[in-house]
Amino acid sequence: MSATFLGMPGNFPQNSRKAVQDSQLRFNLRKATHTIRGKRASVVGELPDWQELRAAGKAIKDHTLHNLDRYLLQLEEAVTRAGGTVHWARDAAEANRIVAGLVKATGETEVVKVKSMATQEIELNDALAAQGITAYETDLAELIVQLGDDFPSHILVPAIHRNRSEIREIFLDKMPHVTPDLTDDPPALAEAARLHLRERFLRSKVAISGANFMVAETGTLVVLESEGNGRMCLTLPETLISVVGIEKLLPSWRDLEVFLQLLPRSSTGERMNPYTSMWTGAVEGQDFHLVLLDNGRTDVLADEVGRQALRCIRCSACLNVCPVYERAGGHAYGSVYPGPIGAILTPQLRGMSSELDASLPFASSLCGACYEACPVAIDIPEVLVDLRAKAPHAAAEKAGMKVAGWILNDHERLAKAQRAAGKVRKLVPKRLPGPLISAWTDTRDLPDIPEESFRDWWERNERA
Repeated sequence: MSATFLGMPGNFPQNSRKAVQDSQLRFNLRKATHTIRGKRASVVGELPDWQELRAAGKAIKDHTLHNLDRYLLQLEEAVTRAGGTVHWARDAAEANRIVAGLVKATGETEVVKVKSMATQEIELNDALAAQGITAYETDLAELIVQLGDDFPSHILVPAIHRNRSEIREIFLDKMPHVTPDLTDDPPALAEAARLHLRERFLRSKVAISGANFMVAETGTLVVLESEGNGRMCLTLPETLISVVGIEKLLPSWRDLEVFLQLLPRSSTGERMNPYTSMWTGAVEGQDFHLVLLDNGRTDVLADEVGRQALRCIRCSACLNVCPVYERAGGHAYGSVYPGPIGAILTPQLRGMSSELDASLPFASSLCGACYEACPVAIDIPEVLVDLRAKAPHAAAEKAGMKVAGWILNDHERLAKAQRAAGKVRKLVPKRLPGPLISAWTDTRDLPDIPEESFRDWWERNERA
């Protein structure tokens, strides 16, 4: 999902500059993220072994990624043995082609969908629409986004940028059965959505899902949700197609226990999510297809620093503590993956090929709150710094850093530079000229240059 696709300009600074001017957006984001953050802190604080669970999740994920080829083959064998069909998709185009072909083979022109980041990543809904197939989102927040001709702005709560009054207006405009007396009370809005979706559930013959986890030893797929709409999609249709990133794999059923504790607490602030759906292969005569999605993931896996982003379990805890996300919102990232995890995952998946991708690693203050909140201990600041070094830089900036490195690499050169700076310190303005550095001094004063360096002061006083 590109910045152009989102109707955004070329990079994060431009996008965020516009977003921070929207006071309603900032209010919505602050209220929602602080509420989720508070709930998470409460339930995490109940567990004396939270750090041990976190370490276990990290270890399981790292082990799986180091042995991904073997476990993927084991998963394929288990799913096939259970009556399912496995498809391999190298990129978004191939995944979309596979899914569209499977839906066409059923003769259907409508599908219902379980909330899925992977299908958003490959822009599946648009690809299906181009083939004459209409996809209906059933997750409440995704439904709001779809009806509002909008885009998700949060991993867990895609419509976090909308308040309930705005949601009421969307429902009044897009739901035929809704009457003008609909209030903006959450129960009333939920009931309106339930009535809107019920017919879809009962008549749809094909469903599309993602999965939070896949278990290699049994071929089991797992979806965690809060509403039950996902379970309706998974059980009622005659054909189920699941599009899942290859990194969502776990080796064994026993490993799942760790993540069923980590994910609900980190995402919704609950001890246990309300609905956990599991299925293995073709269940109760249902035709089941699993599409394993690469789409840049093996390239990420090859990067020794960046591969830790593939540990992500899409809990959104990093978004809820990020001061940059709280002010800029998710749309500024121009990707289905916003916030700190998006700033490291999106550029790697897309190869930092666009102006937007190159700007995302700089969309952070490097405060480290994201690392502390991550349930699988992804060192997001470390990856951000690594990606910043790999991002394209202007020739003048490269030259300036090269000169700085040359000076700082030798103590005698550094001492001479400090003495020279001390002599001209009164001539240095608080705001420096030039396009590369003026933006920095527009928002902060240049530190005062001391008349004497610490090195010279120390040498003079030691001799005295």
